[in-house]
Parts: sequence; C-alpha cells; structure tokens
Amino acid sequence: MNPNYLKNESDIDLGYGQLVNILLRRRFWFLSVFLGVISISAIASLIIKPTYESRMQLLVEPNLVDYSERETLAGEQQPIQWSQSRLNVDYATQLTLMRSPEFLEKAVALLRPEYPDLEAADLATKFMLTQAVEDDINTRIFQAVYTDTDEIKAQKVLQAMQQVYQDYNIQQENLRLTQGLAVIERQLPAARKNYLQAEEALKKFRRKENLINPEQQATALTEELNAISKERAIIRAHWRATQARYNDLQQQLTISPKEALISSRLSESSRYQNLLKEFQTTELSLAAQRSIYTDSSPVIQNLVEKRQNELALLEKELDGVLGKVESQRKVTGEELLKEGQLGETELVLVGKLVDAQTELKSLSARDRSLFQTEQQLRTQLNQFPNLIAEYDRLQPEVEIQRESIKQLLSAQQQLSLELARGGFKWKIVEAPQIGEKIAPSLKINLLLGAVIGLFLGGIAAFIREATDDKIHSVEQIKQAIDLSVLASIPALLPLDRSRAKKEPIPMLEMLNWLPFRESTDLIYQNIQLFNITSNLKSILVTSTQTGEGKSTLALGLALSAARFRKKVLLIDANLRCPSLHEQLNLLNRGGLSTLLSSLDMPKPRRLFLLGLTIEVLTAGTEPDDPVKLLSSQRFGKLMSHFEQNYDLVLLDVPPILGIPEYDLAQIKKTSSEKTLSLELQQTRVGTVDVLQVASFCQGILLVTRMDRIAKSELIRAREMLGHFNAIGVVANGVKNRQKSRLEAISTGEKPFIRTKVGK
Repeated sequence: MNPNYLKNESDIDLGYGQLVNILLRRRFWFLSVFLGVISISAIASLIIKPTYESRMQLLVEPNLVDYSERETLAGEQQPIQWSQSRLNVDYATQLTLMRSPEFLEKAVALLRPEYPDLEAADLATKFMLTQAVEDDINTRIFQAVYTDTDEIKAQKVLQAMQQVYQDYNIQQENLRLTQGLAVIERQLPAARKNYLQAEEALKKFRRKENLINPEQQATALTEELNAISKERAIIRAHWRATQARYNDLQQQLTISPKEALISSRLSESSRYQNLLKEFQTTELSLAAQRSIYTDSSPVIQNLVEKRQNELALLEKELDGVLGKVESQRKVTGEELLKEGQLGETELVLVGKLVDAQTELKSLSARDRSLFQTEQQLRTQLNQFPNLIAEYDRLQPEVEIQRESIKQLLSAQQQLSLELARGGFKWKIVEAPQIGEKIAPSLKINLLLGAVIGLFLGGIAAFIREATDDKIHSVEQIKQAIDLSVLASIPALLPLDRSRAKKEPIPMLEMLNWLPFRESTDLIYQNIQLFNITSNLKSILVTSTQTGEGKSTLALGLALSAARFRKKVLLIDANLRCPSLHEQLNLLNRGGLSTLLSSLDMPKPRRLFLLGLTIEVLTAGTEPDDPVKLLSSQRFGKLMSHFEQNYDLVLLDVPPILGIPEYDLAQIKKTSSEKTLSLELQQTRVGTVDVLQVASFCQGILLVTRMDRIAKSELIRAREMLGHFNAIGVVANGVKNRQKSRLEAISTGEKPFIRTKVGK
C-alpha cells in the first residue's frame, strides 16, 4: 500500500489542457509520424494505376397498375380508381430487378463484338446502381456507375446498359398499356348502364315527392321553424309586458275600460261640452234663485223648465255621440254632470289604456297565427327523415357511377396517348460520359493521409508520453505527491538557453532576473502563509538530483527574506561538493566544516547583494567524513544558536537522492583521465548528509526542475522525506512566455550587483 502522502495513479484524470500540453511536448514525435504518413500517401498517389468512372442517371417512374390482376381482385362492381394513374413503387424491388443478371447478360452480348473477353461476372463487380438521395429523402433518380481502368470502356458499358433498359422498358410498357385499355373497354358499358339506372331512380323520387334536395329543404324548414319559435317567444314576452301595463292603467283610472272610452268620447265632443256648460250654468242659477224664491215662483219655474230642455238636448247629444247601444242606460242629471268630465291627465291615461287593450288583442291574434304555422311546419318536418334517407341512398349512387365513367374515359384517353408515343418508365436523365479519373486522387489521399497521420501521430505522442517518466508540468507534480506547489520559476527563453549552452549564466545575474526575483518573493510569502501557526526558523533546501537550481533558489529565497527586513543566514551544508562560495566569489577557508571540526569560530560573512544584506556561511574545506560532522551534537547546538540569533536560517544541502559519484569524479579527475568506470556512474553519495541535516531543521523545501526529474525519483524523494516536515515543492524551469530579464543582460545592460564581505 502507498503511504498517504503519495497519490494513486488511478486518481489521475487527464483534462483537455493536459492533452494539449502532451501534444505540444511530444510535437517532434507527432510531426514525424504525421509527415511520414502524408509522404506515403503522396508517393502512393503517384505510383497507383488510375481508375476511371462513368455515370448515368435514370428517372424511374412508378409502375402502372396491373389491370388484369386488379380486375380479378376487384371485380366488375369495384371499378379501378384512376384519380392517381400511378402508384408508389417498391424501389428496393426496382433496384433488384435492374441489377439482375438478365440485364447484365444482355449488355455483355451487345459489347461482345468489341470486348470479347468481357463476362457478366466482371461487369457485376464494377457496375453499381443506387437510388439518389436529396436532403435525406429518396428520389426517383437512379444513378448507375461503372469503374474501369479504360475511360472509353466505362462509357460504352453504361451505354449498353442504357440500351438494355430502354428496350425492356418499351416492351413492358406496351404490354401493360394494352392490358389496361382492354380492361377499360370492358368496364365502360357496364358503368354507363349502372349510371342510367341510378339517375332514373333519382328522377322518379324527385317527381314523386316534388323535391329537388330534401336535405336543403329540411334545413330551410328547420330554420323557418326556429325563427317562428323565437318570434313567438318575443310576442309572449311583449304580451306579458303589455298586460302588466294595461292592469296598471286600469287601476289608475278606477273605471272600466268601457266607461273610460265613453267618457273619453264625450270629453272630446265640443257640442256636448257646450250643452253641458249651459246645463251647469242653469243648475247654478236654479240653486242661487231657490235661496231667494220658492218653487212656485215664476223665476224658479222658468229655470226648471229651461233645465229640463237642456237635459233633453244633452240626452239627445249623448245618443248621437255614443250611439244607441251605449246610450241605452238611464242617465240622470247628476250623472250627466259627471259624464264627459275627464281631465287632461285622465284623457292621456284613457288613451294609453285603449292602446294597451288594442295591442293585447293584436299580439294574441299574431301568436295564434304563428302557432298554427308552427304546427304545420312540424308536421312537414316529420316526413323528411324518410325522404332524406331515400335521397342519400340514390344520390351517391348516381355520383359514384358518373365519376367512374369520367375516370374510365380519362384513363382511356391517357393510356391511348401513352401507347401512341410508346411511353417510357425508365427515362435517361444523364447520358453516360467518357470515364472521369477518380483514383488515385492526390488531394483525397493527402487529406486521408492527414487524418490518419493526425491519428497515428497522436497515438505515437501518447505512447512516448506513457513511456516517459519525466516530470513536465506542475500538474504532474501535484498528481505524483501530496506536497503543495509553493510557486513555479519560469524557464529561460530561447535566447537565454542559447547563451547558457555557450557559458553558464552567473548566479548573481539570475538573482537580478525579474521573473526569478518575483518567484522567490512568492515562495517566501507562501511559506509564511502555509506555516502561519508555527514560525519556521530554519529551512533546508534540497532537490532530487544535481543541477535543479536549489543553490540559486536558496540564495534567492534569502534575498527575498531580507527584502522583507528579516535577518537571514545562508549556510552551504553541501560538504561534499560545495558551490556557493564560487558563485559569490568568496573564500572557502573558514566555513561550516571548520566550525564543526575545530574550536575556531569563524563568523558568517556579510554580503550586500542587490541593495540587500544577508549573511553567508560557506561549506569550508571538505572533511574526510561529512556524515560524522553533520550528525554531531555540535551541529545541533550550532543550529540552535543560529535559530536564536537569526530570523531565518537557510541550508543548501546535496540532493536528497545523493550526488552521483560520477559527478564528483568529473570534478576531481585530472586532465589525463579519459573514462570512468560504470560503478562510479551508478553510485550515489550524500543522501545520509541530507537526512542528518534535516533532523536539525524545522522545515524542508524540495526543488524540482521540469523535463529533468523522473516521476519515480520524485516519489522516492518524497518517501525519504516522509518523516520530516516537508513544507512544499518549488517547480523550476516552467516554460512560459514572460520576457526574460537576461535578454537585457545579454545585450550589455548590467544589473546593479554589489558584493561586500563583512568582517
């Protein structure tokens, strides 16, 4: 089982970005395979014998109805439906028929004089007949294609097939048309007879019932009946409203309608009114004189006589106005005074009462008349269902027979015309042309080669990636181990790399490179953030192999801490192969090895770099047994002393996987030596030194360089540091597009670097 600080390979998920990065990283493999496949495609296009293709298109119309079979199935009572003279065709059957060996044999027979070796089997392998498709819809166009190495032969084969199709078409078309005309001619007499019988039956029905179309007449009667019903409803509503008004007027007058009519007539008679006024005047005079005279007085007697005369005139006038019937009732003098004495308002009410009475009589009479009409209409409608049923039976029969005759006559005329001109079902739309070269096509082969090349190139790139154990990206570091990537240091641009091949770039110039300086500042800040609860006083800087930039990073990290006003001590703890003093142009006489092996106490040297102050303790002279010195109690006490007097102590140590003995031998060998033994190349030293120094430090920083370290080496390094406080990883040499500060340096601009050794 893997420790919990190692990632499981099955958890790795490749994203689109990683796939693109893999293709870019393995672009030489990808391009090599891609260009190789395209080259093979181009060469094959030049050496393969050309192939020619000739085409022909035919319009395949639907087959006519098989009249003889249709007549047998349908019989005389079910005439053929000619509204569509052609039916949908089973195109699969048509294709099978046109591809049949019978047609191929006929075509071979036509071509045999010119091509005696041609066989039907050869023709079948090179001849292809398909149905054309337009917008995913099968059309009526059939496309015939023949391929051959001879362009003239390809055309002639299709011309022979064209002739075979046309001959077969004429033969079959004439046969079907002849059969169709015979059937039509046999059915026409029977159809005419049936039509005449149906029409005569319909004529008798109309004459007997005196109807043209019972459905229309029934509809008209129904609409009339509905209109009468609606009118009766309106009349009844109006009658109820008039009756209510009549009753209200009668209550206001307090007399009967007849009396009201009499009073109204008398009130409107001017002669009667004048006589009534004279009678009333006499009455008043009589009443006034009786208060003075007695009844025996001549004055009274004259007035009484006058009153009697006027009363007689009133009665006579009453008879003249009202007539004898209405004036038979006895009217006294007092009643005569009351009769015909209606006021203006009463006259208006009497007029309204009379109008209401007249309207009531009119409405009642209209309702009775409509009721009688409604009863007559209902009686007529009750007879129509049977008439309509009989009409619906006779009328469709006439229409069917008439339409059958029309269709038969139309079909007869159409078939006669087609027979006269020898109609074709398989019409040539595009005649065969001289064969066109279709293969080999340089463009198509190159395009196909490009597609295959892309596929094979991608496979080659991924196979190379799968067999490559190197770390190429920050994501691969995160997938391999559980340590946080504190920051990434950009790789040198091509200009910087070309210069580095000629001569190593000095460490001080790298420190003045802006991307590097910003990266070290970010690393220092991340260390502070990730370890905010514990104040790290000492940090060991190591790598998995040599040449990964750990020494330069340690110095850059020291300058970053000094930039944040920290008191920093940088110790070169690589006692086997020290390099810090060479990069900083310092003497290596008194250093860490001197402090650990003697009682002398050389002080760290104070350096002023890029306007910042740090203290540096070099490695000193190489001891015989570095492990003994680094594991001594004196080293522990020395580290405690440094942690108390400095804000940050940085230690540059050998790689965690050790320094190859080969590298040490390369450094120490004389100019007369030419080769080294294989044992020296495979032996590593210095791992124990790192573990001893790590036991006295509070944190460990691991440096890895992209495209240099293997994943297995990174995992092994993490396993070796598993019991220590590994605070994170720094990815060195990450490719980006940032402008290099070293470009300015290479053009002559010098960074401000001042080195001063303190006492």
